[in-house]
Amino acid sequence: MISKAMKQKPATSSNRAAGRKVRIAPKKKKGAASDSDAPAMLGAHVSIAGGVDQAIHRAIAVGCTAMQIFVKNNMQWFASAPIKPTELDAYRAHAGKLAFVMGHSGYMINLAAVNPDFLEKSRRALRDELERANQLGLPFLVLHPGAHMGAGVEQGLKRVVESIDIVLSAIPEITTRIALETTAGQGTCLGAEFEHLAFILRESGHRRRLCVCADTAHLFAAGYDISTEDDTRRVFEQFDRTVGLGRLAGIHLNDSKTALGSRVDRHEHIGKGRIGLPAFRWIMRSAELRSLPKVLETPKGKEMQEDVENLAILRGLAGN
Repeated sequence: MISKAMKQKPATSSNRAAGRKVRIAPKKKKGAASDSDAPAMLGAHVSIAGGVDQAIHRAIAVGCTAMQIFVKNNMQWFASAPIKPTELDAYRAHAGKLAFVMGHSGYMINLAAVNPDFLEKSRRALRDELERANQLGLPFLVLHPGAHMGAGVEQGLKRVVESIDIVLSAIPEITTRIALETTAGQGTCLGAEFEHLAFILRESGHRRRLCVCADTAHLFAAGYDISTEDDTRRVFEQFDRTVGLGRLAGIHLNDSKTALGSRVDRHEHIGKGRIGLPAFRWIMRSAELRSLPKVLETPKGKEMQEDVENLAILRGLAGN
């Protein structure tokens, strides 16, 4: 748990409306026009096999209006080569067919690592990925904050802040932001409490270049009960009080294979896990969350038929 001293001040943001209530969008009167008439930015994590430009075609083929990608092989520290100019041109030529594209960093990065070599590699890898994401024009790169590896939560969070500041100070020209992801809290992973994210956002010297991505499966596994619509509303109100909804830049929509508070990260198809449909209905209908990109990270085969089915369920819950 994070100490009381580290909880004293909430994260601040120029985009945050203090005391704002999170609510489900009211039903429209017949024939009335509103911002909610705009298509939702909804999609899935998509493979970049064959080039980042190929991910766009895959996403469109299954009905995505948004997508998430790795900017390189996520199981390697560093890319084997720069993005080819022809690949970059092809990506830029088609990227406008989607309403939103976000990136996700590789899983090897640990900004709280206690091993000096591992920490140095993590910082270099994050810098490399941010530069690649910036080439692709991605607004943000989702990042798991890190694992303290036994050093303790407070020391781990301080090391994450230090790492972020070192990386961002070295690349002042990069406009792609870091989106800190809520985590399940597995092992010594940081980010399972809203206070962890608030601390990083508050203490970083580059807070304007940071934002947050919420993952529903991770929230549930971390102990945030979103099993009903009212519960989900209360959790997002708690997020607003602690972090600020203005900091929320995107949402990962995943059901959970594991129980509430299990602290085990296992994703399941929408409505087939322990969370159930009410949470996703609330999220898809919330006026406050309407403008945020939402992507699936659920299991899938090569043809991505599972994404087609999950997206159809989410659109049905939204009333589309």
